[in-house]
Amino acid sequence: MHIETLKVFCDVVETGSFSLAASLNFITQSAVSQQLRTLESKYHCKLLERGRSGAKPTPAGDILYRASREILEKYREIETQLQESARVVSGSLRVAIVYSVGLHELPPYLKEYLREFPQVQVHVEYSRPNKIYDDVVAGRIDLGIVAYPQKHPQVMVTPFREDRLVVVCPPTHPLSTQKRVPITRLDGEVFVGYERDISTRKATDQLLRDRGVGVRYVGEYDNIETIKRAVEIGQGIAIVPLASVQHELTLGNLKVVHLSDETLLRPLGIIQKKGRHLSPAAVKFIDVLRRKDLLQLREQ
Repeated sequence: MHIETLKVFCDVVETGSFSLAASLNFITQSAVSQQLRTLESKYHCKLLERGRSGAKPTPAGDILYRASREILEKYREIETQLQESARVVSGSLRVAIVYSVGLHELPPYLKEYLREFPQVQVHVEYSRPNKIYDDVVAGRIDLGIVAYPQKHPQVMVTPFREDRLVVVCPPTHPLSTQKRVPITRLDGEVFVGYERDISTRKATDQLLRDRGVGVRYVGEYDNIETIKRAVEIGQGIAIVPLASVQHELTLGNLKVVHLSDETLLRPLGIIQKKGRHLSPAAVKFIDVLRRKDLLQLREQ
């Protein structure tokens, strides 16, 4: 049995999807199906059940999954030690990142990393914060990048950078003619924003409450792109990372309003599982993310 087959099987179990598992392993969906049929034939039992909610392991499949996870983790440790001894940066790197950072801030860092370390296969997944923490702890990904990193007994946080948050509105909104307003000017405004369990929403709501500002949410979404589209069509205004709206500002689809009496900064963190020995590829990725010259280039 090949280690790659076990990895494919684990990816199907974890994603619930044959197509996503194929993408993660740079193979076709039919190749995924063939490898799983080979496993079922070898062990003379059904390992997966397909349903509307995706592929789920059978009891036998769950046994194989848990054992395969241990094998893959041990194999990863061996690879890491061999790469370190040879001072080689290669292999694969799996990173999960929140949408607003992944779509609008990661590209220059990723471009530089791939330029410096072309032998590394990088898979980037855009995900919700709670899933990123779960995937880090479970060992399904090497690194996660989240906003407002939280303390967790099984997670270690490395500071990445800080985002500036701003108010955005459509060009037809009364606020659009103002460059700066006090935070109290937002009192009574109609808002759209992140869903309530997302850290950026929690932090901005707390700030508004602390300042005695009441707003009315008419839309709650799990990603920055939907929030921006909602603001563009006039559903409401929003507080978002400045880096995420540069394209819309250039087109004139959105207007930015700064707060004259508040500086809204959103901390970003790189998270990894405590006690997990990072591969050279992961270590170098963190190094690139923390390079000040790339930060300065990103902010120009």
